Amino acid sequence: MDTLRSMGDNLLKRDETTSGPQELLNLLANPYQQALLQNGLYAGLATSVGFTLLLAIGFSLLRPYNSVVYAPKLKVADDRHAPPPMGKGMFAWVGPVLGTKEQDLIPLIGLDATVFLRILKMCRNIFLTLSVFGCCILIPINLIKGARDKSWTAQTLVSKVTPINTSGDVVWGMVVCAWLFNIVVAGYLWWNYRAIRRLRRQYYDSPEYQASLHARTLMLNDIPKALRSDEGIGRLIDEVVPTSSFSRTTIARNVKDLPELIEQHNSTVRKLEKHLANYLKDPSNLPAKRPEIKPSKRDPNWATFPKGQKLDAITYLTGRIKEIEIEIKEVRIGVDSRNPLPYGFASYEAIEEAHSIAFAAKNKHPQGSNIVLSPRPNDIIWKNMPLSKSTRRRRRFINNIWFLLLTIVWVAPNAMISVFLTSLSNLGHVWPAFQTSLEKHTTWWSIVQGVASPAITSLVYLVLPLIFRRLSIRAGDRTKTARERHVAAKLYTFFVFNFLIVFSLFSTVWTFVSTVIQDSQNGQNAWEAIKKYNLGQALIISLCNISPFWITWLLQRNLGAAVDLAQLWSLLWSFCARKFSSPTPREMIELTAPPAFEYAAYYNYFLFYSTVTLCFATIQPLCIPACALYFLLDVWLKKYLLLYVFITKTESGGMFWRMFYNRMVFATILSNLLVFLAVWVRGNSVSHIQAYAVVPLPFLMIAFKIYCKRAFDDKIHYYTLRNIQDPEVSHGKIFSDKKDRLASRFGHPALYRPLITPMVHARAQNILASVYGGRLTDSNNAYSGESTSVSGYSDTYALDPMQGGQPGRTKSSKSMPGFEIVPENKLDFSYFKGRAEFGEDHGGGGGLYGKAEDIIRTDTPGASSGYSDSRPGTPVGGMMGRQRAHTPANMPVSYDASGDIGSLRRHDSQTNLMHAAAEMPVATPGGHHRDLSQDRVQHERAPGFFGGGPQGYGGLPQHPVDEQENDNDPTSYDYFRTRRAATQNQGEVQGQVPHGGYRAFSP
Repeated sequence: MDTLRSMGDNLLKRDETTSGPQELLNLLANPYQQALLQNGLYAGLATSVGFTLLLAIGFSLLRPYNSVVYAPKLKVADDRHAPPPMGKGMFAWVGPVLGTKEQDLIPLIGLDATVFLRILKMCRNIFLTLSVFGCCILIPINLIKGARDKSWTAQTLVSKVTPINTSGDVVWGMVVCAWLFNIVVAGYLWWNYRAIRRLRRQYYDSPEYQASLHARTLMLNDIPKALRSDEGIGRLIDEVVPTSSFSRTTIARNVKDLPELIEQHNSTVRKLEKHLANYLKDPSNLPAKRPEIKPSKRDPNWATFPKGQKLDAITYLTGRIKEIEIEIKEVRIGVDSRNPLPYGFASYEAIEEAHSIAFAAKNKHPQGSNIVLSPRPNDIIWKNMPLSKSTRRRRRFINNIWFLLLTIVWVAPNAMISVFLTSLSNLGHVWPAFQTSLEKHTTWWSIVQGVASPAITSLVYLVLPLIFRRLSIRAGDRTKTARERHVAAKLYTFFVFNFLIVFSLFSTVWTFVSTVIQDSQNGQNAWEAIKKYNLGQALIISLCNISPFWITWLLQRNLGAAVDLAQLWSLLWSFCARKFSSPTPREMIELTAPPAFEYAAYYNYFLFYSTVTLCFATIQPLCIPACALYFLLDVWLKKYLLLYVFITKTESGGMFWRMFYNRMVFATILSNLLVFLAVWVRGNSVSHIQAYAVVPLPFLMIAFKIYCKRAFDDKIHYYTLRNIQDPEVSHGKIFSDKKDRLASRFGHPALYRPLITPMVHARAQNILASVYGGRLTDSNNAYSGESTSVSGYSDTYALDPMQGGQPGRTKSSKSMPGFEIVPENKLDFSYFKGRAEFGEDHGGGGGLYGKAEDIIRTDTPGASSGYSDSRPGTPVGGMMGRQRAHTPANMPVSYDASGDIGSLRRHDSQTNLMHAAAEMPVATPGGHHRDLSQDRVQHERAPGFFGGGPQGYGGLPQHPVDEQENDNDPTSYDYFRTRRAATQNQGEVQGQVPHGGYRAFSP
């Protein structure tokens, strides 16, 4: 025991008289000594509890008076998804949080957030249970059975509860706790695996999922070139399930540079908005000089501008926007003449059939293709869809190399930050000049020390997810939710290696290496020097000595949870943006939107806290209640945030669970390895029977993981596992012929998403015309409807009606064409939540504000014409073709969410583009009535801004315009275009289309 004690003293000993290189070596041998003081633990506990209470009280006081930050979802969510109302009282938020049960959470916050809260509760229950076992078994053993040598009284209480003083048969307590800990973790994981399966079944049976298109759609990837057609997709599916029913299929088309063009357009619009907001900040007192800008290097005409010369920003950006819109129009019109891509989609009338085919194709790859359930349309990373297997494999390899390099390279900065920034006096020991400054300006450097280390660490926490997210995209991830799971997994690996393993073992390994090198230089054999140094004993002693730091660190996580609740960063950013800058109307609207919840970061934090606690549970039992306290508090805080503040940007249906489960199993196995090391060096040194008793635990956890995978995964991922052959099941009650909604199809958003319109504050409306110089007033040149056919891939956005010279944009305000004037009282996200440009980044695609994008795609033209059946003998157009036969030939229609005839749409069969397809109501549309004599529905929309209105995409009702009056105006181009479309549509109904031809069948 004395030998072990002296070894521990040598690890912590430092010669106060040394300086320079020797002092640096000593610091590296013990970089965290300041964190190991027991007083630091008490200070950490007091600081954590005190500031947590202070922030909670501050939040309770501010919440009733700042609903934009503390309860944005109350204002923007629809009735079905709105959280429970809260009163104005100081603690009125507590009741709804405590009273909302899990079954009520799914329609309110989605399954991803519900699973997140369940995992949080599981962690709370795990560590509360482990606290009972660990503290009741290990602490008494270590205190009572510890060796009472001369150093006993000099040790702190925190040190006495570690196994640093115990050896021999006493370590059986650690073995018993290791078994109990494994049983507890496995039991809770199994119980919650069953609960996740139950929640998934509830999710499958929800009205939103039953009505969504992606639920009954398959995604096919890596399609061979010979089968890249609509019929080829059907043949691939037939190879897996020959008895499947007819499916509606579509092969993707190459959109070339269209996404990049739209990105340039959006960026240019935002720049124009920013310059206008700055210039028109005070319309009555304009700056003497107009804003200027250098031409963009992405501008094709960049070389023609004088080098280094700045141009008028408003004039240049306006012209640039028009040029990009013209190019976008041309690309969209010609998209169907381009080559097909190696992916496509197939939709079925029954969810059961789609899932049964996906299950049957799980381990089959017909002709090298891959058949899986389709994600939501807004979940797809479209630019990665065309990547081949070899490209993705190569990119993943390069991505892993970069990740490995980043993880290893960060070891040195991590050590330097830990050595010097946590205690600037350490830097003074090796830098005499800095020591002089440190002594002269003690207060200043104390402030720097208190801010620098947390600031740099927080910056790392913010930057790492961005880096890993970009790497995952470049690696070829096809969906955003898969990308987020991979980001969480990489973050966890990075944290465990750098912030747990390297952090905890760095001093021991450094001392071991330096000792061996020193002995070798003194003439001793290197192998003899290695055998002489008892590395196992040194590791255990080092872990015992550093364990108080982790207690303090876990206690301080409570402060982080309180900071999340207080939304300090959101408050500060919103205040600074409004007071010290000139935000554009778009930026003001986005400031009031619910922020997206960072699942990858939070899952990584929870996994890292759990891993640290499990690894130190048998070495320092006090870590367990410290971690349990954090989860006990954070369960309620995160529940409030998910109910009232955060939204799920892209819903995955709870698919983060398996990622979390796998890493919890890994954390348990890692803790078993540390227990094995501890009992090997501290137990019976002859038989090592205690160590052998721990050996089965990792293998049992691996077997448990395999069991859960086989027992639950398929039932979680698929609605049904049996092959659907019964026609009654295939054409069930939910998706009958009348309610067939296979009209909407999966297409690249660049093909149909409307282009954003520059927004200007209403206070600058009167001065805008003179500032703009009439450069967008040439709206008399009507769009000439080219006869170019875009049949086939009919998910192309309707480009008309447009202002002249503004292809791709819907009608704007007549008083100032090309702009959207937003009044002061409408600078709120609740008025714009229905738009894709705002809602997609703030949860709109998941259905928080109404119906999700893939339930009804009113902004997707060609609704009932896009699919061609994949089997011979099926009429082109499928069920929709039969429905269309009962509609008057001169009255083209589209279909609403139920499959009935919906809002009136004019259609041009020559261009296959639907008139006014982009007119999305911002608020709930008005009612509709059915004219039985005409067998149609006339849809009454709210006029102007609130209803989407006849003025187009977000135009304000400055001059009321009757849509039907415009449509019947013989002097307008659209009047003749509509008549021609009606005549041609009538011919299509009466004509026959031979099988094998690819004609879009228009309603």
